[in-house]
Amino acid sequence: MAPTGKPTLAVVGATGAVGTVMLQILSQRADIWGEIRLIASPRSAGRKLTVRGAEVEVTALTEDSFDGVDIALFDVPDEVAAEWAPVAAARGAVVVDNSGAFRTDPDVPLVVPEVNPHTVRSRPRGIVASPDCTTLTMIVALGALHAEFGLRELVVSSYQAVSGAGRAGVETLRAQLSLVAGTELGTKPGDLRRAVGEDTGPFPEPVALNVVPWVGSLREDGWSSQEMKVRDESRKILGLPRLPVAVTCVRVPVITTHSLTVHARFQREVGVDGAREILATAPGVVLCDDPAAGEFPTPADVAGTDPTWVGRVRRALDDPTALELFVCGDNLRKGAALNCAQIAELIAAENSAPAQPGL
Repeated sequence: MAPTGKPTLAVVGATGAVGTVMLQILSQRADIWGEIRLIASPRSAGRKLTVRGAEVEVTALTEDSFDGVDIALFDVPDEVAAEWAPVAAARGAVVVDNSGAFRTDPDVPLVVPEVNPHTVRSRPRGIVASPDCTTLTMIVALGALHAEFGLRELVVSSYQAVSGAGRAGVETLRAQLSLVAGTELGTKPGDLRRAVGEDTGPFPEPVALNVVPWVGSLREDGWSSQEMKVRDESRKILGLPRLPVAVTCVRVPVITTHSLTVHARFQREVGVDGAREILATAPGVVLCDDPAAGEFPTPADVAGTDPTWVGRVRRALDDPTALELFVCGDNLRKGAALNCAQIAELIAAENSAPAQPGL
């Protein structure tokens, strides 16, 4: 604990895309932190970044980085998190990890503060995981509906922004857009690929003027790793280990903000008015749903904001127990940095909560 009595926070991966957003979020939210340490790879050491109006020098990741740290936020590749998160935990820090290294570990809670905040207290490894950005785009809204109606089946399709593939994804789309702007490309078979060439960056196909029905790596029976993440993480967060989930993940030419279409079946009949009321009052959700007036969420409006935005709420035509909805969420904010910051605040509050009589 810092001399101020406030917890010491470390941000590991501070110079990455999500780390940059994390520093913005830490500067915008309540000032509950004492010292904030910025940690990254050796090549970034020595850089100075601004957090809470102060310049902080970035240091290289070592075992000593975590001495005196109360909570460590990790936004690094899976293999780095797998190696270093246990090191930080062994040094006494509670780790909040944004990678996929620990999400399916039964000894690591997978936490969304609006949905399952109670699970954060059970962390035998000293590690708490934050879900993937695609899951986070929909799960706050789904969690609110599940609490009322009881979810029994989920079918989703994602429309994922290129920033989900990191800076390389953004650079690839911008470069391709410059190649196709002002042309007649996209009207003949193969013309777009010939113009773009073989360098499609982190994507298997051109993403400008296109949609790519593949995100992640190959898993059994033709499923992608991204699709399996959405299935496995939704089950764990909602506490529904046998929930039937079908997912198709698609990359679209959007810089920031993932979107999903959701078909959710519940245990009992659902009404649109009741569902809208639940969504309109759910923490972390904004209902934007008036198609007659052209009001529904789109990435162009949602990018840079914190909530899950929900629109196109309808009861399924052929199933009175099912709802159809469209959701959008900034994949770098709630989809990554914000959820981690919220988890860290939950953990910090454990030590600041007043003692209860008799305990």
